[in-house]
Amino acid sequence: MTGPLPPALHFPSHYNNIIHLKTFEELGIAEPVLRAIREMGYEAPMPVQEEVIPLLLGEHLDIIALAQTGTGKTAAYGLPILQKIDIARRQPQVLILCPTRELCLQIAGDLSDYSRYVDGLHVLPVYGGSSIESQIKTLRKGVHVVVATPGRLLDLLNRKTVDLGGVRDVVLDEADEMLDMGFTDSIDAILAEVPEDRHMLLFSATMPQEIARITRKYMKEPREVVIGRRNEGNQNIRHVYYMVHARDKYAALKRIADYYPGIYGIVFCRTRKETQEIADRLIQDGYNADSLHGELSQAQRDYVMQKFRLRNLNMLVATDVAARGLDVDDLTHVIHFGLPDDNESYNHRSGRTARAGKTGISISICHVREKGKIRLIEKAIGKKFERAQLPSGEAICEKQLFHLADRIERVELTEDTTLDTVLPELVRKLDWIDREELVRRLMLLEHRRLLDYYESEETIEEADDKGHLSGEGKEGKKRDKRNAVAEEGMKRLFINFGKLDRMFPNKLIELINKCVPGRVKIGKIDLLPRFAFFEVEEADAQEVIRSMSSYEVDGRRIAVDYADAMGSGDGKKERRSRRNPDFAPERKSYRKGSKSSEGAFDKYKGGKSSKGGKKKNRW
Repeated sequence: MTGPLPPALHFPSHYNNIIHLKTFEELGIAEPVLRAIREMGYEAPMPVQEEVIPLLLGEHLDIIALAQTGTGKTAAYGLPILQKIDIARRQPQVLILCPTRELCLQIAGDLSDYSRYVDGLHVLPVYGGSSIESQIKTLRKGVHVVVATPGRLLDLLNRKTVDLGGVRDVVLDEADEMLDMGFTDSIDAILAEVPEDRHMLLFSATMPQEIARITRKYMKEPREVVIGRRNEGNQNIRHVYYMVHARDKYAALKRIADYYPGIYGIVFCRTRKETQEIADRLIQDGYNADSLHGELSQAQRDYVMQKFRLRNLNMLVATDVAARGLDVDDLTHVIHFGLPDDNESYNHRSGRTARAGKTGISISICHVREKGKIRLIEKAIGKKFERAQLPSGEAICEKQLFHLADRIERVELTEDTTLDTVLPELVRKLDWIDREELVRRLMLLEHRRLLDYYESEETIEEADDKGHLSGEGKEGKKRDKRNAVAEEGMKRLFINFGKLDRMFPNKLIELINKCVPGRVKIGKIDLLPRFAFFEVEEADAQEVIRSMSSYEVDGRRIAVDYADAMGSGDGKKERRSRRNPDFAPERKSYRKGSKSSEGAFDKYKGGKSSKGGKKKNRW
């Protein structure tokens, strides 16, 4: 085809909200397939299904369908194609090309479900990362539908082990993603092996130039169906962005995850290295997360995806390439840890949520230099982004506590022999506590860590509407403990133990007194989750650093240094080199091998230590 495309059938972006009177039976779907989809919970056709199915069951047409991911495209082409197959002819009659292994398996699984009551119909997924010999063996037995990734299908064609000469219908699913992934030449080579009188169907979320080229080269007077506006994003997605300093992006991600305790989403990162680092940090911080990127083996990818689909993971941290073609239902959030370079990638990412008419949130964590990107994406997708402020620690704790209350309300009371046996005694044991006090104790028990963390968490520096950093975050007047200035005559020091190590002011004072000979005047103490700051007189600062850095607690070295040497403090450039022999004297231990759950600072034994002598104190 060389001329312009004929007028498209356009349906407005609010089309999903229109009441449709048609049923699948009225659209022409046969009884065996109807029976299967009823059991799967299909009730009424979605807009793309309502328009495409009659076209495919009617005259022999090429069709271009532009619709967002999650709008029911697989059923739109799968249902009518399945009932047109000649079961008696055991050779490939339908070829479906898709970009990724995950999507290949998803489509093949859906088609198998739709055709469960169609006797003798066989669907074969063909993809890399599995035994090619097994796929060849199945092809020789005879299959009716081949769902394939371009690379593996091309391998089979080169081996002369698959015959596409009987193919009557070709479907390009997620065509824009296939082209983005560099499959243009492979698609050309595959389509050259298919009869020219085939029926071609192209399904895509966007219409880039490469798609237009394929339509001109391989399609004959195609009918175009557009759900919404061309290249428009899903209208059920709310787009939100936060603007912070680059160094605070991970802290912002944690706040977002904590503020949405029921989160089930994908966190997109730009590189494999960043993906793995963010996933590792989330895991270390106690979140149900894992990574998905190109350096994982196929077995590892399958394992991670299985955990995610079963909701054993709340967050999947992934690269764009690894997440292409993922078909996961009910995602609540898509989080862009870094904005992609092009608008179409943003659309693909965001389209992972708000599928099948549901709502979702697309959150971008931006640094101040990405403000211009936001405006370009807004223009491309035709939607305004909401500028949001990071939730405060108080707001997060409140949200978490109400989430816990909701979970308690939804608990199903089933019979439990153990619980029923001990319950009367438990009730008697706690009956002295009134109802309000009991609720208070339960909430504190469940969320003590979170409450303590945000009580002392440092602020996150957010930018104003012009992209200027404000110098203080959502906490407003709360003092940033990292950047406090020492009182006159005092020196502010850093130590690598914090509240999560059960370090408290009294414990820190005891530790200083036991490590440092003589009397040390201690000033202001600021405790944070993983480290702390304290002030001593300037004259004592060097000795405190030297003495305390010579000890270990439970095999972990005590590290003390000037606060400004850690990137915070009073701003004076009094930085000590780690090459200074005074910085790393002989290490001693207060306590060895203790595994007490109470923490290294809860219990200790100690004796006197003399300056310069052998210290034998043990915690």
